[in-house]
Amino acid sequence: MSNIQLINASCADQNVEVIVNAANRYLLSGGGLCGVIFKKAGYKELGEACQKYKTPLNDGEAVITPAFNITNAQYIIHAVGPDFNRTPEAFQELHNAYYNSLKVMINNGLHSVAFPLISAGIFGGNLDNPPAESVKQCLKAYHQIIEEYQNYDVEVLLCAFSQKEMHEAEKIFDSYS
Repeated sequence: MSNIQLINASCADQNVEVIVNAANRYLLSGGGLCGVIFKKAGYKELGEACQKYKTPLNDGEAVITPAFNITNAQYIIHAVGPDFNRTPEAFQELHNAYYNSLKVMINNGLHSVAFPLISAGIFGGNLDNPPAESVKQCLKAYHQIIEEYQNYDVEVLLCAFSQKEMHEAEKIFDSYS
């Protein structure tokens, strides 16, 4: 049975088949969660795996690599969330980052995933409430996937890292889930 849960934690630490990296278009190591994932997986191994993809990726695209040295997951899906500083109306691209990650997961026969709040940090731009918008788009993508794949179980952990993000995320999650 499919389910989605909001938790106050880092997605990089969850015991799931797939963790999602809030990736940049070039699939390079970055700061924040992206840097944490590259460090845990191994910069060399993950960097070489990411270089096999033709970049730059478009906002909303998602690709998969092995998790290498990460022991709590088998794979990493790299989802490119939009930068609302550059594209202030990129709600569809944010939805696509979640939706395409779930599609990649399903296409690889996997069932459990931990997401960060994509585009809720510095990529949140001038959005009134970036964590809330991220939760809303995640829930829309999740409901779309479980409608399209009714006989496929999907377990989603949506991870709000900070207490502030969690507080904002809970308001939306409780009313939309």
